[in-house]
Parts: sequence; C-alpha cells; structure tokens
Amino acid sequence: MSPRRKIDAGEQPLLNAQTVQLPRKWLSHFAKPARPHRFPMLVTLAAVLTAGALTACALMFVSHLRADGQAEKNRAVLSYVSSFMTEFTSVDPYHANDYVDRMLAQATGDFQKQYQSSANEILFRIAQGERTRGTVLDAGVDRWNDDGSANVLVATEVTSKSPDGKQTFDNTDRWVATARQEGNGWKISNLSQVL
Repeated sequence: MSPRRKIDAGEQPLLNAQTVQLPRKWLSHFAKPARPHRFPMLVTLAAVLTAGALTACALMFVSHLRADGQAEKNRAVLSYVSSFMTEFTSVDPYHANDYVDRMLAQATGDFQKQYQSSANEILFRIAQGERTRGTVLDAGVDRWNDDGSANVLVATEVTSKSPDGKQTFDNTDRWVATARQEGNGWKISNLSQVL
C-alpha cells in the first residue's frame, strides 16, 4: 500500500484549511504605532551604559598597569638586594681587598660613609677570619620611601668552618637594607642588622 492516494475529480480534500482568529488585545498591541519619544531615550541609555563600560575598562587597565609596574620594581630591588647580601655575607680572607672594593662600589649615602671610614678595620678582620659562604633565605620589600628608595627585609644564613676544618658553623641573621636606584642600577644606602 502506498501512502499516496489519488484524489478523483469532485472528491472532497482530506484536509480543510481553517483560519485562526487571534484575540483583539494581541492584535491591537502590534497595531499601535511606536511612541516617538522612546527611541531617543533608549539610544541615550545605551550610550550612557557604553560610556560607563568603557570608563570602567580604562580604569581597570590603568590599575593593572600600575600593579605590573610596582611588581616589576619589587622584583628588581629584591633581586639586587639578594645578590648584594649573598656577596656581603660571603667573604674570602685571601681576597679581602677585592671584597672591600666591591662593597664600596655598591654603597651610597650613609652606608658608603660608614664603610669607607671603617674600611681598614673591616679589611683587617676579614684577613684574620675564616672563609664564609652566605645565602639569602628570604627577602621581602618592607616599604617604599618617599625618595624612591626601598627598605628590604633579608634573612641570611652564613656558613663557616673552624680553623681546623672539622666543624661547620651556621649563623642566621636578619637585616634591613635600604636600596636606592642610581642611574640604571641599585646601590645600598643603609644596612643594619636586626637583633
């Protein structure tokens, strides 16, 4: 049997099309003309919302750039101070003069004055001491000062051996280093041990 059926002439169709009557309220809603004062109000509202969204995006972008800049400054000063403190706590009595020269080259301000005035005493102590190896355990920026310098808290561990080489001594210290940017590099302007 085929689903197709042939309709003979004069025979009534199987489906009758009927028109559907929609309720008057529904028709009347679409038949009304749009109010002319709504369109400018909607355009103005859309413009205000767009301007607000653009302003919020711009403020977030500027805030993000500032945070990135500050994070980069923190990384730079922490890297420098960590490197300096490793060098500062690692002394070799056979290269005492080089050590004092390197420290003076990285000093500025009060630290440079103090180090320069006691350079001979420091040189004498290093030459009579044992070799030490310093490592930085941790470092963090305490605060940024108004002059652009940064106070950095540093924890160091200094390892040394006894004169006979049989015993190893570890000494942990905490320091506050003030680093100031001069030119393209950083220098230490103040260094004090925290007791």
